[in-house]
Amino acid sequence: MTDVLNEIDRSLARLDVAEWKRRLIEIGRSSGGYRDLGLRHFAVLIDRGPTLIVTFETVQGIRSLTEPATPLGFDLVKRHGWSHLCFVSDGDTWFRDQAIHQYFDRLADHGFFDEYDSVLFYGAGPCGYAAAAYSVAAPGATVVAIQPQATLDPRMAEWDPRFVEMRRISFTDRYGYAPDMLDAAEQAFVLYDPRQEYDAMHAALFQRPNVTRLRLPFLGAALQTQLMEMGILSTLLQQAGDGYLTPQSFYRLYRARRDNASYLRALMGKLDADDRPYLNTLLCRNVIQRMHAPRFRRRLDMLEQQAEAGDFVLPSTAA
Repeated sequence: MTDVLNEIDRSLARLDVAEWKRRLIEIGRSSGGYRDLGLRHFAVLIDRGPTLIVTFETVQGIRSLTEPATPLGFDLVKRHGWSHLCFVSDGDTWFRDQAIHQYFDRLADHGFFDEYDSVLFYGAGPCGYAAAAYSVAAPGATVVAIQPQATLDPRMAEWDPRFVEMRRISFTDRYGYAPDMLDAAEQAFVLYDPRQEYDAMHAALFQRPNVTRLRLPFLGAALQTQLMEMGILSTLLQQAGDGYLTPQSFYRLYRARRDNASYLRALMGKLDADDRPYLNTLLCRNVIQRMHAPRFRRRLDMLEQQAEAGDFVLPSTAA
């Protein structure tokens, strides 16, 4: 197993796509398994510990989101001794492929998921849809889905214009409507920004007794990237896999947003749009006291000039 850890610790960032895939296949074959799933999908298994994380990721995402260009679950394999089953797609496919359906059928029939003490499904966006949809194959699993779509069936989601090219793909056959597929999960967490209209509408469709929706306002349209920048995604997944992720534990982690430049800029923009100069002054003062933030310094200077002109009363420095 030491050889496996050494192998997954190596960076794949400088490899071309063909060599990168070949290396992932070698890792899978030497540590658990590899399965080709048609033209646009494959799966790699690292069979190590009693906790299994099942991730859905894209070639493009893996190669751009992490510095070593390795799947997100590799970090949990290295740090915590987890097992990892990674499904990889070439582009956004929502993993709607009969080969994947059949593979999950076989895994369920052979009791694959029963071999682990706990199972966690994870994905973001189209991959979040897949994590929710295929979790039904592992009853009792935990699911973490970031910005998932519930379905792209135009009869259900005609209000979402973002993925019209997928409307000819069936979302009504097996493993189709993601919210219903969560009925077998022990618990599921759906993360979304309520200010992102279509994401919020999809999140509403996931309302179930075993689903906790976690609101991340002002974080924008790329929540996974932002959570990775804050350094909390891996801990979030660890908590979920170990069975102690709660809204309280998540929002303690999420305090890291106070140091996230993208979040703070979005919040400043919202206060400007709502014409809340008093609150914006408090925000800018707080940020420049803690961080090197020239944009907030310039905005504070402008707010102070507006206050001098009588537009509003500045908060006291003790506020």
